[in-house]
Amino acid sequence: MTQRRGRRPAKEGGPRVAVHRQVRLGGAELVPDLDRADAWLLFLDGVPQSGVDLADPGYLEFEYIRRIGHLIDLAFAPGEAVRALHLGGGALTLPRYIAHTRPGSRQLVAEIDDALTDLVRASLPLPAGHRIRVRAADAREVVESVREGSYDLVIADVFTGAVTPPRLTTAEFAAATARALRPGGVYAVNVAAGPPLDPARSAMATVRYSYKETCMIAEASLLRGRRRGNLVIFGSDQPLPEAALERAVAGDPFPARVVSGDELRRFISGAPVVTDASVINNTTASAETSPQPTKW
Repeated sequence: MTQRRGRRPAKEGGPRVAVHRQVRLGGAELVPDLDRADAWLLFLDGVPQSGVDLADPGYLEFEYIRRIGHLIDLAFAPGEAVRALHLGGGALTLPRYIAHTRPGSRQLVAEIDDALTDLVRASLPLPAGHRIRVRAADAREVVESVREGSYDLVIADVFTGAVTPPRLTTAEFAAATARALRPGGVYAVNVAAGPPLDPARSAMATVRYSYKETCMIAEASLLRGRRRGNLVIFGSDQPLPEAALERAVAGDPFPARVVSGDELRRFISGAPVVTDASVINNTTASAETSPQPTKW
């Protein structure tokens, strides 16, 4: 593949030019979002990954990221600083959101693609005073190495190409995220889903194996197996703000539902829990490829 020399996005008032770079995991492209004056979209090998508005870090572009944002807003007191571990970095959309809405938050991002991080830092600078640290390391190795009970929030949104690495889909991985959380902390994971829903059911069953309290958010058409999209799964050792989440996602431009309780049990009924052994032996349903995230 021919590598093109990218140009840094222009400063305010000048033309905005797309940036193309070959990074560790493929071809990265930062493209101006024509709908917003200072917003950018990140693509990896043509798959949209992140949206960032430098002028308004509180704006969340894609629907599944917005749903995680709702959880962050509702699970912790407004404006309260949190300790967050992000597994997968992309354009650092949610770390920017937390730094903006919860000043003083300490955040660690595990992003194995250091070339991608360099591109994002150079082209889409982080705000002054941020407390965001990016570690160029494997997500599972990072979550297994952190001190027990050291985070309020763990967010997993890791894709190699369009597929989540299998070792990040297992019960052992989910248990490692639970170990990293303090009491009352919350785990959030983005899962690609589509008909048939067997991999999504197993993903939910696997998170439920490690967390006492769980729920998921998805659009009704996805749950009926009519289209591909994203499930966002939440887990905690304490009750989740399900009623408030339901109101928040119902009012989004692309409304969704919170699935919990008996409905969630029916959804996962009979679904096998994914384990390290089943991944090695290839005895579980294959992971879904990442769909095109919905842009408002």
